[in-house]
Amino acid sequence: MIELHTFDDPRAQIDALTRAVGDALDASLAAQVSTDVAAAAAASATSTRRATLAVSGGTSPRPFLAALSTHRFDWAHVDITLVDDRWVPDADPASNARLVRDTLLQNEAAHARFLPLVDTSRTLDEQIAALNADPRRLLPDVAVLGMGEDGHTASIFADAPEWQEATTTARPFVAVHPASAPHARVSWSLAALRQVGRLFLLIAGDRKLDVLQQAAAAPQKNAISKLANDNGVKLDVYWCAH
Repeated sequence: MIELHTFDDPRAQIDALTRAVGDALDASLAAQVSTDVAAAAAASATSTRRATLAVSGGTSPRPFLAALSTHRFDWAHVDITLVDDRWVPDADPASNARLVRDTLLQNEAAHARFLPLVDTSRTLDEQIAALNADPRRLLPDVAVLGMGEDGHTASIFADAPEWQEATTTARPFVAVHPASAPHARVSWSLAALRQVGRLFLLIAGDRKLDVLQQAAAAPQKNAISKLANDNGVKLDVYWCAH
């Protein structure tokens, strides 16, 4: 199910999404403190509770990530990760981890803990196995997705040889080698995205809105269509005309 939030001004879009993501993280942290326990036990639970936020890379989310970094929030109890990343060293300009460090892990959000997806000291297959075995890699409580004009989200590309695996496996992480984009990728699987507590999509422009609406109108071979046509998934779309 899609809920569309429309904006004429990019600043208004970013401000609204920043508030919504902050509220979703607040709700996730609050839900971890049981109301039926004694006050002392609740205080102890509060000291250990954590929420996980997964964000997208690329150029489009940069202003949003920079704005989110200034949002006053309990960042010390938040783990930040990515919905996908390119298989490149973290100093590479194409690295989503580098983007997150340069934009989001600043200001107020400098107190968050970052869990990157890429470790090029391993092979890609070794890293996928390690991610899937890592107990810290809980499903995100909140994720902010992007979308390509081909309907891919995260790095679930329809033209990748791993398309079938990425859309059917129960494992949270998959390796992807898209034909239409450079670099191998690490990505959350479709099954993992379906289980995220709050799922947001940040897009702009008429072309991407058309892609989204067509994907929602009838099942297509792309990742955003699979999410949009899943009755168990609520996708909050923040779209700006410009």
